Amino acid sequence: MPEHDAEFSETIAAFCRRKPRFQIGAYAFMRDAVGFTMQTVSRENPKTNAPRHVSGQELLDKIRLFLLLKYGPMARQVLDYWGVTNTEDFGEIVFDMVGLELLSVSPKDSIDDFMHGFDFDEALVKPFQVSGPFPDLPKMD
Repeated sequence: MPEHDAEFSETIAAFCRRKPRFQIGAYAFMRDAVGFTMQTVSRENPKTNAPRHVSGQELLDKIRLFLLLKYGPMARQVLDYWGVTNTEDFGEIVFDMVGLELLSVSPKDSIDDFMHGFDFDEALVKPFQVSGPFPDLPKMD
C-alpha cells in the first residue's frame, strides 16, 4: 500500500504542477471519499459483494457525509484552502483523476452530474451553527 500511495502522490503532484487549479489535498480527499463511498455502498447491500456503479449524485451525497465525518465544522475552510468552491469542482477533480487513470467512470457519467449538488454553507456550515439564544452565562468578576 505505501508504494501505491507514493505512486498516487507522485502522479497527483506532477498533475498539480501542470494544472494548479486545486491543491493536492483535494485529490487525496477524493480518493479517500471514493473509497468511503464504495465501502458504504457495499455495506448497504451485503448480499452482493461485487462493486457497483455509483452515480455522480450518489457520490456527492457520500462526499458531503465524508466531509462532515472527517473535518466536522472545519470542512468548509478545508475546501476553501484546496480551492474547491462548489460541487462542480468535485466533478472536475473526479474527471481529472479519470484522465490520469486513477478512477473510472461509465459512458453515461458526465461532469454535469456534479452540478448543483449541494450548497456548501447549508450542508457543511449550518449543521454546526448554534440555533436559538445562548444560555445565560455566568458573569465575570
